[in-house]
Amino acid sequence: MGKAAASAPLGATGLRVAVVAARYNEALVEQLVAGALAAWQSAGGAADALHVERVPGAFELPLAAQALARTGSYDAVVALGCVIRGDTAHFDFVAGECARGLQQVMLTTGMPVAFGVLTTENLAQAQERAAPGAHNKGAEALHTALAMAQLLRRI
Repeated sequence: MGKAAASAPLGATGLRVAVVAARYNEALVEQLVAGALAAWQSAGGAADALHVERVPGAFELPLAAQALARTGSYDAVVALGCVIRGDTAHFDFVAGECARGLQQVMLTTGMPVAFGVLTTENLAQAQERAAPGAHNKGAEALHTALAMAQLLRRI
């Protein structure tokens, strides 16, 4: 039974998902959002069952994800952002605390929070991961959210 469940298609029918996206590095993040929206539609998700919110940057994603999770209105949250390494330690603090905060939200609320935050060494790496197509990390994060929401429904 576990094998059949693992190979079941990732459908969004009957699920409600919130996407929270950072405005910082907006052009790249909007490509992630577009990828998540396309994945949602491909999975058969209803337009009114996907909610999108924006926050200033990746550091603010955990608080917004927590607020969305606590509403009880969603089956999963997808966090999208982009942090590119620079010349200072700022990257380490923002990327690390964002990841830690999102993990904490997931564990304390019991709601899946998919990590769709690019943490790259340079702009070229970020552009590659945000580009439309099969390797878009926004779409990947949406698929992760669906998989976890379905898993939690089964168990």
